[in-house]
Amino acid sequence: MAKDIDSIFFDITPEIDELAVKCEKNNAIEKELYTKYEVKRGLRDLNGKGVLAGLTNISDVCASKVVNGETVPCEGNLYYRGYNIKDIVKGFLAAKHPGFEETAYLLLFGELPDKTELRNFQDMLADRRMLPPNFVRDVIMKAPSHDMMNSITRSILQLYSYDAKADDTSIPNVLRQCLNLIGQFPMLMVYGYHAYNYRRGEDLYIYAPKRELSAAENILMMLREDRKYTKLEAKILDMALVLHMDHGGGNNSTFTTHVVTSSGTDTYSTMAAAMASLKGPKHGGANVKVTQMFEDMKENLTDWEDEEQIRAYLEALLDKRAFDKKGLIYGMGHAVYSISDPRADIFKRFVKQLAKEKHHEKEYALYEKVEHMAPEIIGEKRRMYKGVNANVDFYSGLVYSMLDLPPALYTPIFAAARIVGWSAHRLEELKNVDKIIRPAYKALAPHREYINLDDR
Repeated sequence: MAKDIDSIFFDITPEIDELAVKCEKNNAIEKELYTKYEVKRGLRDLNGKGVLAGLTNISDVCASKVVNGETVPCEGNLYYRGYNIKDIVKGFLAAKHPGFEETAYLLLFGELPDKTELRNFQDMLADRRMLPPNFVRDVIMKAPSHDMMNSITRSILQLYSYDAKADDTSIPNVLRQCLNLIGQFPMLMVYGYHAYNYRRGEDLYIYAPKRELSAAENILMMLREDRKYTKLEAKILDMALVLHMDHGGGNNSTFTTHVVTSSGTDTYSTMAAAMASLKGPKHGGANVKVTQMFEDMKENLTDWEDEEQIRAYLEALLDKRAFDKKGLIYGMGHAVYSISDPRADIFKRFVKQLAKEKHHEKEYALYEKVEHMAPEIIGEKRRMYKGVNANVDFYSGLVYSMLDLPPALYTPIFAAARIVGWSAHRLEELKNVDKIIRPAYKALAPHREYINLDDR
């Protein structure tokens, strides 16, 4: 009987295959029609410029400038509340304190904190680094998933049941909920990972977070059985959290946050929707794809320094003959940046330092070669409307692997940072917009007269 149930739910039967053919046939739309009706696929025009769908004060992605009345590409810059991310990183590195909490304060409240405000905010987040009684046992340990994004999303939705004011969308209440989720996220992530491994027969160790540690330090401490980490490891993970915290209102998961918030739903449902978006390999899951691609590359190269071999592999990727046969070089190119991704530029300055500490210089050198060679090869193989450069995912996957973080947590770490940006955008949407977001779709199917079943 159990086998029959499994077959019903999990097997793709000939009947399903036959129905799937109908799905594909009757859902197909000719590509020329998108041009005919001037539809902006992906909400971007042919030059890659996004359709204006809203206004925001939270962050700004800049990749072009006006010269003699003409818009031309320029080195990429990212601004949080008007402050250049390069200056923000330089500031907290010079002051030798973690940047996550300071930057989170800036994004949420629109201004840089003074020392007292920052200390109070750090205490506020520390107070929220806890889960409801028995939550780990009753939720996280029950039917743990191999996919941590799904596991965390389920936990976020379950937290709704523990909140007496779950549906209150007033600004003070939503802020309270967002601060709770920002503080709780590392535990949902790390405990979910340990729970899954425990179900596979590994030892279970659940460490409580420490008030005196930063978000990055707590993640490393709770994740590792010996609870040890180096200062450089904590600094680079902290920087990764800052660089991933927000990226304008138009990125897929943040736009999802605006769309779902506009419906009037609760914070937990909104964050779950954003998590579902970020999970996708075209969005937050790209860093995993980069590391998987490089693992395949290293297996197929006999000499990591041979540029002819590297070129041949990259060409095979684009020709859909290598790795996942999708025709993509993961980590290269961005929807907005055409010359440089400022987050990748900042990351790269510290990747080499970490590679030396971890004895991964040879691997770092391979990444560098691919970074320099890929844009030229893509330009030869593809008709491009703008330049191609390494994006933040290109180096973040390498950083996470050198930090000995499990690939299952690469995207969740992205989410642990981006939940701050989602929170800021949810608050902004609630404050300023009272209309549900509902863009138009043009219907193409001809109107038909219904035929009774007996006459078909």
